[in-house]
Amino acid sequence: MLSLLAFRFQSPGPILIDFGSISIRWYGLLIASAVIIGLFLSQNLAKRRQVDPELLSDLSIWLVLSAIPGARLYYVAFQWENYAQRPQDIIAIWQGGIAIHGAIIGGVIGALIFARINRVSFWQLADLVSPSLILGQAIGRWGNFFNSEAFGTPTDLPWKLYIPPANRPPQYADEAFFHPTFLYESVWNIGVFILLIYLFFWGLRHPQRYRVGTLVFVYMAAYSSGRIWIEDLRTDSLMLGSIEVAQLISLIEIIIGLLGLVWLYRMRRSLPDVVPQQQITNQK
Repeated sequence: MLSLLAFRFQSPGPILIDFGSISIRWYGLLIASAVIIGLFLSQNLAKRRQVDPELLSDLSIWLVLSAIPGARLYYVAFQWENYAQRPQDIIAIWQGGIAIHGAIIGGVIGALIFARINRVSFWQLADLVSPSLILGQAIGRWGNFFNSEAFGTPTDLPWKLYIPPANRPPQYADEAFFHPTFLYESVWNIGVFILLIYLFFWGLRHPQRYRVGTLVFVYMAAYSSGRIWIEDLRTDSLMLGSIEVAQLISLIEIIIGLLGLVWLYRMRRSLPDVVPQQQITNQK
């Protein structure tokens, strides 16, 4: 059975096309693809919720302008010793080095401001964006594959990832094969995406039972549950002393996600929003 699952992953390199001094990198292409696919998906979900799809188009600009810098600054903050002597590399996002939790923080700030300015429900927007977000994460993880980064500990399992010597941690210099954690998380995220899409259409069929904000909290709990165990395999975790930051943030997100679902379905209470319900503009 294991022989049927045997597969050796090896990156062809980070560059897709090289035009002399100009290069197109897999990482950038995947991020751009995730944004485009995510926008298309969220606009289609918005139509089904009778929300103006152009609202999602405008929101996407805010999310890109807030999430990508947030992801980079979050990563740099926990890797400052690597950038203190090379501050010019802080903006070199095409080389990799972004953190999804930083992107989420930045994206939430941008979405809150957008919702307040446009007098729309933050939770309605967040529900429409959540499936696109997790799908984008599934796509983006393959950028780690092409950059030979964010891999796990050495393994002799039938499925494994070859890491070039230059990318191996010093303590594993003599090891060639590692856990393909990019693949684990990508597959996990696709599973969460399927769950969110199922819940979205369940909500359309049962509008009286569905509570706005459900997809956000399910996303937080489901994604973070996978991230905790996958992070334990990785060799490049961002650290806060002896604590793996991603695991700590994931645990907090699981708690918030579960408490949010209890608030919505057990206590049957609405979520506080950036704009009072009576002031929310017509989104149809």
